[in-house]
Amino acid sequence: MRAGVVVTTYRRPDALELVLRGYACQDTPAAEILVADDGSGDETGEVVDRVAEETGLPLVHVWHEDRGFRKTEVLNRAIRAAAAEYLIFTDGDCVPRRDFVATHLGLARPGHFLSGGYVRLSRETTEALTSGDVESGRAFEPGWLAAHGTPGLRNRLRLLRGRTLPGLLDRVTPTRATWNGMGSSTWRQDLLRVNGFDLDLVYGGLDRELGQRLENAGLKGVQIRHRAVVLHLWHERPYRDEETMRRQRRHRGAIRVAGTVRAARGIQELDDGVNHRVRRHPGEAAEQTGTEDI
Repeated sequence: MRAGVVVTTYRRPDALELVLRGYACQDTPAAEILVADDGSGDETGEVVDRVAEETGLPLVHVWHEDRGFRKTEVLNRAIRAAAAEYLIFTDGDCVPRRDFVATHLGLARPGHFLSGGYVRLSRETTEALTSGDVESGRAFEPGWLAAHGTPGLRNRLRLLRGRTLPGLLDRVTPTRATWNGMGSSTWRQDLLRVNGFDLDLVYGGLDRELGQRLENAGLKGVQIRHRAVVLHLWHERPYRDEETMRRQRRHRGAIRVAGTVRAARGIQELDDGVNHRVRRHPGEAAEQTGTEDI
């Protein structure tokens, strides 16, 4: 089984490079890394090109022009462009531990989706983090994190090694397994069955809405927050709007009650007339604007 990783990004090339360096040293490499780019400038493309050249990562840069927050649209374009049958979703500010892909693949089962976990870094730790810290693995040591501004027992529990104790913690945690944008995964065919992400949703629960429809379609969420871990880099959230988040929570409640499976506007409703492209590495030129390499 081949795994693809979908990494969302927007105008944060420094963070994206740390994330991609994390995927370059995975114990089990992904078959493809799809960078779902919601309209970043040239700097992001340059990072993708350089990391692909230096590491040999099978990167796919899925980009569309910046016309405001259109994360769900570029995620759907990435799903459509993916060749792998199993897809792991994460964000461009979430650095994976070296067993991240292997853990998702090892726990994948038909009829299920997986819900991973994260350690939220402080601003101090985020500013101190380097590619060398990621590649060596020391960034995932609780002692290193505490020394650089991110202490805490919860973080130590999230970063336990092995499978037995982390697996036990995942079974006893009261936190329900939900689809989250930092580290969730399932089968591409199931994402197509529910028509992907809802194009009408913005920041504030768009990931959980997809998870609700997957559950309505019969999939069961599995909690792996102590086994599949990423480091979530610090950032501000000036775009957070409480009213929008409340409205989208009400929407999730409505589709749960109605048993809605397919997004009314999703993958099948993508507008291919907009300015977008897919660039595959290594060694392929960018597709013409307004077309997709699928």
